Amino acid sequence: MNSAVRLLGSVAVAAAVLLPVDHAVAQGPLFPTTIVLPDGFQAEGIAIGALPVAYFGSMADGSIYRADLVTGQGHLLSRGPGTPALGLQLDDRGRLFVAGGTGGDLRVLDTGTGAVLATYRFATGPGTFVNDIVLTAEGAWVTDSTAAVLYHLPIGPDGALPRAEQVRRIPLSGDMTYVPEAFNANGIVRTPDGSALLIAQSVTGELFRVDPATGLTTRVDLHGDSLPDVDGLLLQGNTLFAVQNRRNAVAVLTLDGAGTRGQVERRITDPRFDVPATVAAFGDRLYLPNARFDTPPTPSTPYAAVAVDRR
Repeated sequence: MNSAVRLLGSVAVAAAVLLPVDHAVAQGPLFPTTIVLPDGFQAEGIAIGALPVAYFGSMADGSIYRADLVTGQGHLLSRGPGTPALGLQLDDRGRLFVAGGTGGDLRVLDTGTGAVLATYRFATGPGTFVNDIVLTAEGAWVTDSTAAVLYHLPIGPDGALPRAEQVRRIPLSGDMTYVPEAFNANGIVRTPDGSALLIAQSVTGELFRVDPATGLTTRVDLHGDSLPDVDGLLLQGNTLFAVQNRRNAVAVLTLDGAGTRGQVERRITDPRFDVPATVAAFGDRLYLPNARFDTPPTPSTPYAAVAVDRR
């Protein structure tokens, strides 16, 4: 992503010259600050890689929408299975990892074709809510908001996806206590030094460092601050962006390398925020889909993602 930051200007110029956009699109601004999504989409997750392309997941049916950040135009990449698509992560092989919420599963999609490459069933029934994902050198780590467990999908050095029986369920222990009938573990990232994981607990507004080998959780010292309604997380260097959905804000924290301490430096707000859930970055911008949790969803309810300056 650092290379994406440095190259944003040149990408914009090249896109203006090289992208095959029609006349109507060409009349619009490059890199619009609002990305219109399909009506009724119920956007939640977002993923952006090294290219100016964003992928959005639908809570309504698990569909994936692909949008060009240069033009704002997009199309449906993959029709969902009827269960949610929540946390999303892209790898460098053009694969999109999709957390399935109440479906209790994780799907891996080909971003070129939208084809489902693999599906992993973690759990079934009302006691599961597969929520968010982070990719590390050891594979995919996935949170569950209602079951105190961390799922690990090991991925080989050659990128090979594992067999279903290789998926690990790691019970969470230590400082993080799950609250019944509430959203618990949600957003997940690695620590700045890569030695552990960080998980946000929505119901308490706390942040926890997790040993991925044992599942032991330790409360991160936020120096008296907290993150009420915390949802998706994004780590860039030692800076952590934490979306506080119903607070319509993004907390910007500075972390120590090991992720044991953090300081909230400021909060980003914008009048266009309408309960944003997750966050991804391209260049100097943060992109956030408005989940609109406080708006009753209908097939005609409008949805959009908004871009804000991350500085």
